[in-house]
Amino acid sequence: MAHAVSLSGVSCVFHSGGRAVKAVDDVSLDIQPGEFFTLLGPSGSGKTTCLRMIGGFTRPTSGTLSIHGEVVDSLPPYLRPVTTVFQDYALFPHMTVLDNVAYSLMVRGVAKSVREKRASELLELVRLPDMSSRKPAQLSGGQRQRVALARALISEPKVLLLDEPLGALDLKLREQMQVELKELQRRLAITFVLVTHDQHEALSMSDRIGVFNRGRLEQIDTPTGLYEQPATRFVAEFLGAANVLEADAAQQLTGSAAAMIRPERIRLGAEQGARVRGVVQTLQYFGSFWRAKIQCDQGTALIADLAIDSVLPAAGETVHLHWDDSAIHRLNETGMR
Repeated sequence: MAHAVSLSGVSCVFHSGGRAVKAVDDVSLDIQPGEFFTLLGPSGSGKTTCLRMIGGFTRPTSGTLSIHGEVVDSLPPYLRPVTTVFQDYALFPHMTVLDNVAYSLMVRGVAKSVREKRASELLELVRLPDMSSRKPAQLSGGQRQRVALARALISEPKVLLLDEPLGALDLKLREQMQVELKELQRRLAITFVLVTHDQHEALSMSDRIGVFNRGRLEQIDTPTGLYEQPATRFVAEFLGAANVLEADAAQQLTGSAAAMIRPERIRLGAEQGARVRGVVQTLQYFGSFWRAKIQCDQGTALIADLAIDSVLPAAGETVHLHWDDSAIHRLNETGMR
């Protein structure tokens, strides 16, 4: 079976102010049919340029890009079996919700009764059956997002591209939409490719994630694989809090040249059997846990996440830190490069 999306040695160079900027640098990537795949990375890492190349809005400088086995390097967006949902929704303010959803069918000359029936079915799918006569300005941010999804799906794309679609929503609504997007993707069983800089968003929705840094892919893996076994320091620190140890500190505390320990894997306990001793510098409250920053005798600082009902040490108190061998993960600095 052909990959839903395949990038082979793809690069993209922009020219600005007389200099060449390599936005995407020799990226190879295969996305499976029906997969929820996320391109994750900080601003300027190349993830959005990659999405735009898949959608046809940006041409690759080199390499080959295929969708379901067909090379699409020279195809314009409207001839590709993909649709893009943008962060700003791009809804027509003068049109009703129903007409917004049905717009692409109208452009293709589909009969009004047919396109309105299909648009109504999609509004039902995204749980907006009673909103068809409203204008976008009369909707909440989450409702506008659902309309944009319905409009994208009406053309029955093989791949749905999502360019930071939840970025404009507040935290609670964003978390709600994460659940709804994943459930929608499961029901439709089509390929979703999401771009985001939000680590929690990527971890909660994705089947696999590709982590971008400076135009290149650092690592591709499942959310669990990336979090528990990051290949590089960048991946370890970008996906959640991490104690990254190098050189002498890593050797003394873990026996490795470079290693990572997640703060939730560190426990405070009795002196006997402790891995290291240290002094508590600060305590921070995060609602579901406390985070302690501890200056260790070996000269390095570690953070430990403590259960909300723990007996907490005070700032300045000496504590003893414990962790299991399985909590230590060795790092390299090459990733996929």
